[in-house]
Amino acid sequence: MKVKVWAINGVTPVVDPSSFVHPSAVLIGDVIVGPGCYIGPGASLRGDFGRIEIRAGANLQDCCVMHGFPGTDTVVEEEGHIGHGAILHGCVVRKNALVGMNAVVNDNATIGESAIVAAMAFVKAGMVVPPRTLAGGVPAKVMRALTDQELAWKIEGTQSYQELVRRSLATMTETEALDAVEAGRKRIDLPELLPLSTLKAGTSRNSS
Repeated sequence: MKVKVWAINGVTPVVDPSSFVHPSAVLIGDVIVGPGCYIGPGASLRGDFGRIEIRAGANLQDCCVMHGFPGTDTVVEEEGHIGHGAILHGCVVRKNALVGMNAVVNDNATIGESAIVAAMAFVKAGMVVPPRTLAGGVPAKVMRALTDQELAWKIEGTQSYQELVRRSLATMTETEALDAVEAGRKRIDLPELLPLSTLKAGTSRNSS
């Protein structure tokens, strides 16, 4: 099924057929979504000023906003991972980087390859976060280099969203809610994916 989008000034968003865009997401104008991407519910990609680009295998989660000034490109490169509620404005998120939940990345900032911006951080205009580092705080500062464990966790999380693209395209349908919980209600059975804090503590959901 074709993704419903909004053209403006004769420019129509482009969505690769292998990507999943939730019907509640809004794509306007000069937006380019590459292959295998996930665009979550309530996301807003406003290409009504500058270009918005999401490259292969990246995800933009629920209620994220992407926008920029005229003449700018706001870009999430390959394998980029943008957490719930984040705002990207006129910036570039390099390959395999992660922007945490409710973080803000401002104009002309660059998040380096395989870097992580912590949840709730504010990355000031023009800031460059070096590759494979952690930045956090308000305003954000580079805190330290990332560990191998943290990078592996990030990659695993991004892969889970790439699998969600496939699951959504194959099984998600609009339907009507049930009136009551059915007997023996099934759960969505997926491989365990732990929060980083749990992983670092060396525990799992099934630990006693």
